[in-house]
Amino acid sequence: MDQTEKRPSTAFTSIDYDKKGKQAGFIMIPHSPHEDAWGATRVPIAVIANGTGPTVIIEGGNHGDEYEGPIAIAELIRDLDPGAIQGRLILLPAINVNAAMAGARTSPVDGLNFNRVFPGDPHGSITQQIAAYMMDVLFPMGDAFLDLHSGGSSLDLLPSAIIEPSPDPELRRKNIEAAKAFDAPLTVVIDNMGDPRTATAAACRAGLITTGTEMAGGGTVRPEALAICRRGVRNVLAHLGVLPPSEKASARNDGKLLELPGAEAHVFATMDGIFEPFHTHGREVHAGEAAGRIHCTWDPTKPPETMHYQADGILYGLRQPGRVRPGNCCAVVAAPYSGTL
Repeated sequence: MDQTEKRPSTAFTSIDYDKKGKQAGFIMIPHSPHEDAWGATRVPIAVIANGTGPTVIIEGGNHGDEYEGPIAIAELIRDLDPGAIQGRLILLPAINVNAAMAGARTSPVDGLNFNRVFPGDPHGSITQQIAAYMMDVLFPMGDAFLDLHSGGSSLDLLPSAIIEPSPDPELRRKNIEAAKAFDAPLTVVIDNMGDPRTATAAACRAGLITTGTEMAGGGTVRPEALAICRRGVRNVLAHLGVLPPSEKASARNDGKLLELPGAEAHVFATMDGIFEPFHTHGREVHAGEAAGRIHCTWDPTKPPETMHYQADGILYGLRQPGRVRPGNCCAVVAAPYSGTL
């Protein structure tokens, strides 16, 4: 893509984005908290470039308690030979670096969710400044964007490739092709209930071919999910022409698309207590069917409240841990995709 006009920023880096070979370093964002008058927040970054081909930005650690993607990206940084690729990889294993170091969804520095601040602010808080750097500096260099998520500490999701539903028909088609190339067990269209502030929504507005993942979760590393993530990233890079076609593994996915059907996909907690799910992942469920109930064990005179599914489909995600408060997402249903391909 063509470089667009940048908003003024104090961020800097020693990385030369036009240099061939492999570089590893940091995006430095000046930060002056109580304990460090002239310090900087260091966001790890690596660039691997060779020959001619597309520029692919791969991000992990958007949420700091999601681990499979960052591990897979760090392995690419260490192991990938520049001579094996055609194009340029911009690799960000811990983009929300303060959250990644804390193992938390949100940044402990400013309390913000990195995936809800785009397009960011180059003069805002640290999280906003990192998003602005991606929006103003990195996205204009890119042709494609992979945003590797897991369910984090509060959700356990079926491992899947995620499609960002761009309103542009041609970009939507390319996004679907990239997600299918990832070849996760499931491919799901997720629009985050229409929120435009996510990294993938911002990447689509910038015109990048965009796909993401949800690799299990529950605040742990699942060996099977990590294997899917490692394999899927290389599949997409082969699909885009950065890696040779021989790097693409034989397809295992049946090619069907699912989606989260709006707000009805989610079962939200109705009271303070402990969530008891009635079903396990992958089960077929129906609107109106009981999904689980919430127990208030510290007030045994209060009967549990039963919650119900609002959509037909399969049980895609479940709340972890069991302790819930009103509004917490307790279950997620995925349904067959009804949109335009």
